[in-house]
Amino acid sequence: MAFWSSTSVFTSKVPRKILFMFTLSLSVTYLFYSLMSCYNSLQFPLQENYVFQGRLVTEDTTFVTLREKLYSASPVFTEFTQGERTTAAPTVGEHDEAEPRTVEWIRTQASPTKSAAAFRPTAPERERQEISTTDSELRVNCTSDYGEKKLPQAIIIGVKKGGTRALLEALRVHPDVRAVGNEPHFFDRNYEKGLDWYRDLMPSTLEGQITMEKTPSYFVTNHAPKRIHSMAKDIKLIIVVRNPVTRAISDYTQTLSKKPEIPTFEVLAFKNRTLGLIDASWSALRIGIYALHLESWMQYFPLSQMHFVSGERLIVDPAGEMAKVQDFLGLKRIVTDKHFYFNKTKGFPCLKKPEDSSTPRCLGKSKGRTHPKIDPDVIRRLHKFYKPFNMMFYQMTGQNFEWELEEDSVSRSSQD
Repeated sequence: MAFWSSTSVFTSKVPRKILFMFTLSLSVTYLFYSLMSCYNSLQFPLQENYVFQGRLVTEDTTFVTLREKLYSASPVFTEFTQGERTTAAPTVGEHDEAEPRTVEWIRTQASPTKSAAAFRPTAPERERQEISTTDSELRVNCTSDYGEKKLPQAIIIGVKKGGTRALLEALRVHPDVRAVGNEPHFFDRNYEKGLDWYRDLMPSTLEGQITMEKTPSYFVTNHAPKRIHSMAKDIKLIIVVRNPVTRAISDYTQTLSKKPEIPTFEVLAFKNRTLGLIDASWSALRIGIYALHLESWMQYFPLSQMHFVSGERLIVDPAGEMAKVQDFLGLKRIVTDKHFYFNKTKGFPCLKKPEDSSTPRCLGKSKGRTHPKIDPDVIRRLHKFYKPFNMMFYQMTGQNFEWELEEDSVSRSSQD
């Protein structure tokens, strides 16, 4: 009774307005400290979209987590790369859908064997980053160093002087393709160096991107099919082929530019010109026996894992051939006819000038050389030599490359 009496005396002496303000301030203070204490446990869906490497990432990450991954030096998070904000915000439905996915993403990324503190920058570092880093700096800093080096999922295995470089350069325009520029020659010359050495040559890729390389000599290397199969049974193989006669002349032209003292094409092509005996052991001619080489590859890989590109159509309709290649690789058709223009000087298509470059992207001086004049009778005999092998190749691939049409045009011109 004494307590209640003293309380009623206190309330009677203090104005009710002051008592109300005092009680309200205590409530607000309590609410504030409650929110601060549980702030780290709250999950906030990302309010902005981020674009990197042509892929949208919206609900799957939080703003704080994304920044930590971008600045972390840990290889666990090297899958993150170039970020760019857009103005689009998620809808209400996306927010509802985002929360469980965000929680699941964090659960899978935070390994129980590693402390989160090991990957998180300290408070002063994080504050300095947030103050000094702009979106433009993010675009510069998030380079190809981010990601993971992987063994190739697709290889351009042939053929030499078929148009492999043109195909690779066109594919590299696609944001979901990362390819090593130089030819590694791993499966024919450097196999003893091991897969770790081979993997280290590859560019870093993000999830959803394809790692590629091209080495045309693989197609004619006997042990390459088995070696590639032992690395990846489900790998995709791309073979660029062209008329074997034209290919042989182009091959000879390249060698002639490096060794002007070599014999003429006619001398090298025949064992006995009078009898018409073709020297199929000459590498320039042997490469063009496509059916012979394909037989070795079909012992290890089904045709469904191979795609054959017409070198002739790659010149007259590069966008059409690129559409088929992108479909084969499971890529969106991003490289289209708007990326090409025909270079009359070189005689083949080039990639159009990028916005940030002053020169168009065209193949170098080693491409598009003028072929030496070859006796039409030699060309006719070579077409006759290759014809049964071409027919066999058409049957094996299920494609008709129509190289006999060129043979007919040569025959008509020789008769005129």
